[in-house]
Amino acid sequence: MRTMLKSKIHRARVTETNINYEGSVTIDQKLMAAADILPFEQVEVLNLNNGTRFASYAIEGKRDSGEICLNGAAARLGLKGDIIILLAYCHVGDDEARKITPRLVYVDASNTITEIREGSKVVKKEAIDAHYRKPD
Repeated sequence: MRTMLKSKIHRARVTETNINYEGSVTIDQKLMAAADILPFEQVEVLNLNNGTRFASYAIEGKRDSGEICLNGAAARLGLKGDIIILLAYCHVGDDEARKITPRLVYVDASNTITEIREGSKVVKKEAIDAHYRKPD
């Protein structure tokens, strides 16, 4: 078995920290959907401002809010405004590992999606908006 990158949200900004919450990382639902990250899925958080790396799990924040909140103990590892990378992995056999195409979600300073790539293939902005619009 190999551990392969499945999803990445690149250069998101921490919008809040909440030391009193019991744990996890709150992520805007639209960002989670775009990156194919499920509620309670394990994520690795890389803080570009202070160099910390830690594992946690994702919980859904309000859709289209841009919310990225470090909760519980994770709140000690980052500050509002820090730039982070969120990673999710999958465990696959050797043959499948050679076929993995990670979903890469790029955001601006407001955590609004600017681009999605599947491997090196860019998904057009119009397709992003249509595919990840609010559910009816």
